[in-house]
Amino acid sequence: MRKSNSPGSATVMPTMRYRDANAAIEWLSKAFGFEKKVAYTAENGDVMHAELTYGDGMIMLGSARDDELSQYMGVPAEIGGRSTGCAYVVVDDAQLHHDRAVAAGAKIVRPLTTEPHGSMYCCTDLEGHLWCFGDYDPWESPAAA
Repeated sequence: MRKSNSPGSATVMPTMRYRDANAAIEWLSKAFGFEKKVAYTAENGDVMHAELTYGDGMIMLGSARDDELSQYMGVPAEIGGRSTGCAYVVVDDAQLHHDRAVAAGAKIVRPLTTEPHGSMYCCTDLEGHLWCFGDYDPWESPAAA
Protein backbone atom coordinates (compact mmCIF):
# COMPACT_ATOMS: atom_id res chain seq x y z
CA MET A 1 0.00 0.00 0.00
CA ARG A 2 1.22 3.44 -0.88
CA LYS A 3 1.63 5.23 2.46
CA SER A 4 2.58 8.72 1.32
CA ASN A 5 2.29 10.71 -1.81
CA SER A 6 4.85 12.80 -3.60
CA PRO A 7 4.26 16.53 -4.06
CA GLY A 8 1.60 17.16 -6.67
CA SER A 9 -0.09 13.81 -6.31
CA ALA A 10 -3.05 12.41 -4.41
CA THR A 11 -3.87 8.88 -3.34
CA VAL A 12 -7.67 9.25 -3.42
CA MET A 13 -9.48 10.62 -6.47
CA PRO A 14 -13.27 10.88 -6.62
CA THR A 15 -14.65 9.59 -9.91
CA MET A 16 -18.02 10.42 -11.43
CA ARG A 17 -20.00 10.28 -14.62
CA TYR A 18 -21.92 12.99 -16.44
CA ARG A 19 -24.54 12.87 -19.20
CA ASP A 20 -22.61 15.69 -20.91
CA ALA A 21 -19.05 15.25 -19.67
CA ASN A 22 -17.65 17.83 -22.11
CA ALA A 23 -19.96 20.50 -20.68
CA ALA A 24 -19.14 19.32 -17.16
CA ILE A 25 -15.41 19.77 -17.72
CA GLU A 26 -15.94 23.36 -18.86
CA TRP A 27 -18.42 24.12 -16.05
CA LEU A 28 -16.29 22.58 -13.28
CA SER A 29 -13.37 24.71 -14.46
CA LYS A 30 -15.44 27.91 -14.57
CA ALA A 31 -17.45 27.38 -11.40
CA PHE A 32 -15.02 25.59 -9.11
CA GLY A 33 -11.57 26.36 -10.52
CA PHE A 34 -10.60 22.87 -11.68
CA GLU A 35 -7.97 22.61 -14.41
CA LYS A 36 -8.23 20.01 -17.15
CA LYS A 37 -5.14 17.81 -17.13
CA VAL A 38 -6.28 15.40 -19.85
CA ALA A 39 -9.44 14.20 -21.59
CA TYR A 40 -9.71 11.19 -23.86
CA THR A 41 -12.71 11.15 -26.18
CA ALA A 42 -14.34 8.50 -28.32
CA GLU A 43 -15.07 9.04 -32.00
CA ASN A 44 -18.63 10.13 -31.13
CA GLY A 45 -17.28 12.85 -28.78
CA ASP A 46 -18.07 11.08 -25.51
CA VAL A 47 -15.46 11.53 -22.80
CA MET A 48 -14.04 8.12 -22.01
CA HIS A 49 -11.75 9.44 -19.25
CA ALA A 50 -10.81 12.90 -18.03
CA GLU A 51 -8.63 14.15 -15.20
CA LEU A 52 -9.18 17.54 -13.58
CA THR A 53 -6.90 18.94 -10.90
CA TYR A 54 -7.36 21.38 -8.04
CA GLY A 55 -4.17 22.01 -6.07
CA ASP A 56 -2.76 18.59 -5.20
CA GLY A 57 -6.17 16.95 -5.66
CA MET A 58 -7.72 15.37 -8.69
CA ILE A 59 -11.09 14.13 -9.86
CA MET A 60 -11.68 11.78 -12.75
CA LEU A 61 -14.82 11.75 -14.85
CA GLY A 62 -16.35 10.43 -18.00
CA SER A 63 -19.53 10.31 -19.99
CA ALA A 64 -22.38 8.21 -18.63
CA ARG A 65 -22.49 5.05 -20.74
CA ASP A 66 -23.55 1.44 -20.76
CA ASP A 67 -20.50 -0.57 -19.71
CA GLU A 68 -19.36 -2.95 -16.96
CA LEU A 69 -19.51 -0.19 -14.31
CA SER A 70 -22.85 1.34 -15.29
CA GLN A 71 -24.73 -0.97 -12.93
CA TYR A 72 -22.74 0.60 -10.07
CA MET A 73 -22.26 4.20 -11.28
CA GLY A 74 -24.81 6.61 -12.59
CA VAL A 75 -25.79 10.24 -12.59
CA PRO A 76 -28.03 11.97 -10.03
CA ALA A 77 -30.89 12.32 -12.55
CA GLU A 78 -31.16 8.51 -12.63
CA ILE A 79 -31.86 8.33 -8.88
CA GLY A 80 -34.24 11.20 -8.31
CA GLY A 81 -31.59 13.93 -8.28
CA ARG A 82 -29.75 12.59 -5.25
CA SER A 83 -26.05 11.85 -4.91
CA THR A 84 -24.62 8.83 -3.16
CA GLY A 85 -21.33 10.53 -2.39
CA CYS A 86 -19.73 13.92 -2.05
CA ALA A 87 -16.28 15.39 -2.59
CA TYR A 88 -14.90 17.87 -0.04
CA VAL A 89 -12.38 20.30 -1.52
CA VAL A 90 -10.08 22.51 0.56
CA VAL A 91 -10.03 26.09 -0.76
CA ASP A 92 -8.04 29.14 0.35
CA ASP A 93 -11.02 31.50 0.59
CA ALA A 94 -14.43 29.87 1.09
CA GLN A 95 -16.36 33.13 0.54
CA LEU A 96 -14.59 33.90 -2.74
CA HIS A 97 -15.05 30.31 -3.94
CA HIS A 98 -18.73 30.36 -2.93
CA ASP A 99 -19.32 33.58 -4.88
CA ARG A 100 -17.60 32.14 -7.98
CA ALA A 101 -19.73 28.98 -7.84
CA VAL A 102 -22.95 30.96 -7.38
CA ALA A 103 -22.07 33.22 -10.33
CA ALA A 104 -21.64 30.09 -12.50
CA GLY A 105 -25.04 28.73 -11.47
CA ALA A 106 -24.20 26.25 -8.71
CA LYS A 107 -27.22 25.41 -6.55
CA ILE A 108 -26.32 26.08 -2.93
CA VAL A 109 -27.74 23.33 -0.70
CA ARG A 110 -25.90 24.28 2.50
CA PRO A 111 -25.17 27.98 2.89
CA LEU A 112 -21.70 29.23 3.63
CA THR A 113 -21.24 28.95 7.38
CA THR A 114 -18.34 29.68 9.67
CA GLU A 115 -17.58 27.25 12.45
CA PRO A 116 -14.68 27.27 14.94
CA HIS A 117 -12.71 25.01 12.57
CA GLY A 118 -13.40 27.05 9.40
CA SER A 119 -15.91 28.06 6.76
CA MET A 120 -17.75 25.68 4.43
CA TYR A 121 -20.62 25.48 1.95
CA CYS A 122 -22.17 22.71 -0.15
CA CYS A 123 -23.70 22.87 -3.60
CA THR A 124 -24.69 20.79 -6.57
CA ASP A 125 -23.13 21.09 -10.00
CA LEU A 126 -24.82 21.37 -13.38
CA GLU A 127 -25.93 17.72 -13.29
CA GLY A 128 -26.68 17.44 -9.57
CA HIS A 129 -23.48 15.94 -8.12
CA LEU A 130 -22.96 17.13 -4.54
CA TRP A 131 -19.81 19.10 -3.62
CA CYS A 132 -18.59 20.72 -0.39
CA PHE A 133 -15.90 23.39 -0.27
CA GLY A 134 -14.23 24.88 2.76
CA ASP A 135 -11.08 26.33 4.22
CA TYR A 136 -10.84 23.64 6.91
CA ASP A 137 -7.87 21.41 6.03
CA PRO A 138 -7.91 18.18 8.05
CA TRP A 139 -4.26 17.53 7.08
CA GLU A 140 -3.17 20.71 8.87
CA SER A 141 -5.40 20.41 11.91
CA PRO A 142 -4.48 18.45 15.03
CA ALA A 143 -6.13 15.06 15.31
CA ALA A 144 -9.01 14.76 17.76
CA ALA A 145 -8.13 13.10 21.03
